[in-house]
Amino acid sequence: MTRAIRVVIVDDSALMREMLKDILDREPGIEVVGVARDPFEAREIIKATNPDVITLDVEMPKMDGLSFLEKIMTLRPTPVIMISSLTREGSDAAIRALELGAIDCLAKPGGSDGKGFEQTGRELVSKIMVAATARLSMRRAAPTTTTLPTPRRAGSGNRLIAIGASTGGVERIRDVLAAMPADCPPIVITQHMGPSYVPSFAARLDRISAPSVQVASHGARLAQGVVFIAPGDRHLAIVRDSQGFVCHIQDTPPVSGHRPSVDVLFASVAKAAGANAVGVILSGMGRDGAIGMKAMRDAGAHTIGEQESSCVVYGMPRAAKDSGGVVIELPLSHIPAEMMRAFDAIGDRPRTA
Repeated sequence: MTRAIRVVIVDDSALMREMLKDILDREPGIEVVGVARDPFEAREIIKATNPDVITLDVEMPKMDGLSFLEKIMTLRPTPVIMISSLTREGSDAAIRALELGAIDCLAKPGGSDGKGFEQTGRELVSKIMVAATARLSMRRAAPTTTTLPTPRRAGSGNRLIAIGASTGGVERIRDVLAAMPADCPPIVITQHMGPSYVPSFAARLDRISAPSVQVASHGARLAQGVVFIAPGDRHLAIVRDSQGFVCHIQDTPPVSGHRPSVDVLFASVAKAAGANAVGVILSGMGRDGAIGMKAMRDAGAHTIGEQESSCVVYGMPRAAKDSGGVVIELPLSHIPAEMMRAFDAIGDRPRTA
């Protein structure tokens, strides 16, 4: 018999602690092993129970949840789901929590009819199941990666870099873009993320990264020094015209269980750019991106998968590797340099198959 997922609930509201515990106690395969009203009480419970997953509020007495999350990830890495009115989709608190290493964020339900809490309960159970599969390492300090030099051919209009990620991707995308120069090659990204998270995510990356980071819009033209991120509720595809590459936003159904889908992005890049592209697949749950990355490799693109040792969830990179889509696997710290090296080598390397 599989051991139950052990959960500790941390929230300053007695009512919220009781309601969350009631939801999780009814779920087979989940065991609430402790509840705490503040981080100091939580610290002792976590030491005593060694939980698999922690749910954590943001606003609490004595120490706020984001500060406690940072301590958890630094001293005792454990999968954390943030649950707070301050982590409603689109909030800076949610993006900051994901950057610090939270697996996911969930807003406290509003309304008094009970339907909101029922929906929250279903989402929480699903997120805990995913979080329990994550593997975390001691949190790194803020990225100190030296900005990489601009590739010789970064301004060429017929080349691009495409990146796909899911669980754990927020921190990874931040670290990759931190190494990019202001005049980096054109980059397009699909990260599994709710629609109202994406503007805050792009805005934060734009503030802390040298390149311009924007939410992709239909008809936007790829350019040197610009990074486009897929909208949260629509697919991002790339098409080519006489002047270069253009973003094509699609309202079509989910692909590989997701919208936006990494498979959609990668497949479109394979068709539009062929061997003139570099593909990167980072940490994530599931198989999205595996089919598209194989298409990219078959078209001659250089494809990079994140190594298991640095992934939060080695799902998407594993699926891409198993499908034959990955040319090389590397830990996260080596990926930015390999992206730039491969981009500069386009046209100089033999076609891969």
